[in-house]
Amino acid sequence: MPKSERPQPRHVLVVGESLVDVLADPADADLEAPGGSPLNVAVTLGRMGTPVSILTALGNDDRGEALRGHLAESGVEVRRGPVLPRTSSAVARVAPNGSATYEFDIAWPALEPLELRGAGIVHTGSIAFFCAPGAASVMRLLRDAHESGALTTLDPNVRPALVGDPGAALRHFEASLPWVDVLKLSVEDAAWLYPGLGERDVVARLLETGPSLVALTDGSSGASLHTRSAEVDVPAAPTTVVDTIGAGDAWMGALIHGLFNDPAPKQLVERLDRPSLLGLGVLASRVAAATVATRGADPPWAAALDLAPSDPAPLTPTVIA
Repeated sequence: MPKSERPQPRHVLVVGESLVDVLADPADADLEAPGGSPLNVAVTLGRMGTPVSILTALGNDDRGEALRGHLAESGVEVRRGPVLPRTSSAVARVAPNGSATYEFDIAWPALEPLELRGAGIVHTGSIAFFCAPGAASVMRLLRDAHESGALTTLDPNVRPALVGDPGAALRHFEASLPWVDVLKLSVEDAAWLYPGLGERDVVARLLETGPSLVALTDGSSGASLHTRSAEVDVPAAPTTVVDTIGAGDAWMGALIHGLFNDPAPKQLVERLDRPSLLGLGVLASRVAAATVATRGADPPWAAALDLAPSDPAPLTPTVIA
């Protein structure tokens, strides 16, 4: 078989921004740490033992090299992507309750068409999903991946300061939903996108539009997972909160990890029942809890959760209790 025709190993492809989080501390020196929602998702997957690559945009500077090293050390293959004049950054200011606000210096350029062979799951979201000129490329990616048979996952992770007009953002978001199989959003995202609409009504609207699985996360209040035939509430795992940076991304990465370990994740999503949803949600909750117990976005390794990287998907509560 010619080299170009060899089957590609099945993996997760993550597309989106990588940046440096500058953790501002009025009582101490600022700390620079890897960040960006897609990068954090990819790192979570790599540390859990899932084959994963990321297409992102970095500068040829010290920060870019630090991010490339962080991804490689976490088991993430970095695909060749656009080169930025300088690597993106965000200043994160942490409140006493551990929540964070951000000030961004970021660019997300247009992407060339992607090679999707071997990508069993394609994930994107956050700034790369909304911000021009690259947002159109990401929309095309979701369509192409969905039509190729890959499972597509999206976390909008709305940053109001960067997204702009809420009406235009909502139209862009809803235009993507026919090509999205799994959608995760926070209650803050839901309230921003659908002001005045209750959470259950938001979930019902989303399930009618395209996704087969909708996960709604609510920090220390836990999360809920919904399909057209089943739903489950999952409490947050006990933890000591240092800060919440990267918690939602770790939750998303763990969810993708659980889905990927099934040989046919796209078909799996169509047949998820309550025990399966609970198993996925409990795993995601554990990974998020471990992340908020550290400073910055530092998702746990599989060994820290007593999970072997090659463990099958934990699709029943007894597997991960």
